[in-house]
Amino acid sequence: MKKLKEICPLVFFLLLTSIQVKAQSVDVIIKENGTERQESIDLPVSMTYPLDSLLNDWKAKNYIDLGKDCSTSEVNPLFSDSVYIDRLSRIPAVMEMPYNEIIRKFIDMYAGRLRNQVSFMLSACNFYMPIFEEALDAYNLPLELRYLPIIESALNPSAVSRAGASGLWQFMLATGKMYGLESNSLVDERRDPIKATWAAARYLKELYAIYGDWNLVIAAYNCGPGTINKAIRRANGKTDYWEIYNYLPKETRGYVPAFIAANYVMTYYCDHNICPMETNIPASTDTIQVNKKLHFEQIADICGISLEQIKSLNPQYKKNIIPGDSKPYTLRLPQNYISTFIDQQDTIYTHRADELFKNRKTIAIRDNIPPSTTRAKAVVGNGKLIYHKIASGETLGTIAAKYKVRVKDIQNWNGMRNTKITAGKQLKIYK
Repeated sequence: MKKLKEICPLVFFLLLTSIQVKAQSVDVIIKENGTERQESIDLPVSMTYPLDSLLNDWKAKNYIDLGKDCSTSEVNPLFSDSVYIDRLSRIPAVMEMPYNEIIRKFIDMYAGRLRNQVSFMLSACNFYMPIFEEALDAYNLPLELRYLPIIESALNPSAVSRAGASGLWQFMLATGKMYGLESNSLVDERRDPIKATWAAARYLKELYAIYGDWNLVIAAYNCGPGTINKAIRRANGKTDYWEIYNYLPKETRGYVPAFIAANYVMTYYCDHNICPMETNIPASTDTIQVNKKLHFEQIADICGISLEQIKSLNPQYKKNIIPGDSKPYTLRLPQNYISTFIDQQDTIYTHRADELFKNRKTIAIRDNIPPSTTRAKAVVGNGKLIYHKIASGETLGTIAAKYKVRVKDIQNWNGMRNTKITAGKQLKIYK
């Protein structure tokens, strides 16, 4: 068995647990040793997203022009296996790009029923690929990995899986925190395209230090290193992805083939009569540090920028609130609004603050509580005051009989609203 390299402490926890997300299935006919068998493979969740859900993002609505019809055709040309083998071999990649019946099935899906989603993603690449490539290059990782978010989220920055994974790179909550992505009631940095990308690059780098094989790395990214290690043990120590394939969860079996197919279709889309949707280049943006509590509506009202645009540029803030009073946070705005914000920031911070931030810092307890909720007041009786120490087993009835007074009198003298008494305490008795 090929010995796995030393495990980074940050990755060790992920060996203990993993979560798979159930998705739709696809049937594949696999040929082995002259025989055929049918296999059902779970699709990555991103392959089940309808086009409408991808177009809901503010950037897609404002910078992808659906009105300009490109040359995308409904006709998807069919090619022989030899053509696919040749094209995959010519992709300039460090990662292995082999071909088989399963990969062919995923290529057919991307180039067939998902061709409109591919057209969208080719356009959305203009927003995100520079971010992905910068981080991957900084960590000296293969640039083919820039297509991993296509499998994870279909380049939908608002994607949330049924298992709770979030953002372009679909980080689970615990994994994201381990790689420095803050998550609380107001902030979820898994949704921040830049921070999540750098966290993903670091995670992928550490997974490669364990396995030394990129197919195993992206499989581990999907189902967790613990699941991959279990499959390796069940395969008698084999560390080739295709050797452990049958020991993997159903979705992970489709994950690597889908990744290879995504690299293929993003490279050879023209050969399948697919073209990118028309994209307008967004205005350049910049960031500023926020050191006070700030609501997006305050910015929108004073700076004249739409609330939807602010939300799209700052997806990590879940409730449209930047909790800058706890620590400095980053706000991203179009560059031409930065100077407006700086010039007007005192006005922005105070504008509608009482209305938008209703959580009270202090609360006074009122003295004028209605009589119906107050404790009964003790009254002074006639006669000599005696203190009776309550013995175990005594009741107000027995005590009243002992002193030849009424139970109600004892209650009034001691400010009692019911007949409950506790052994060891004293009662006032007037005789």
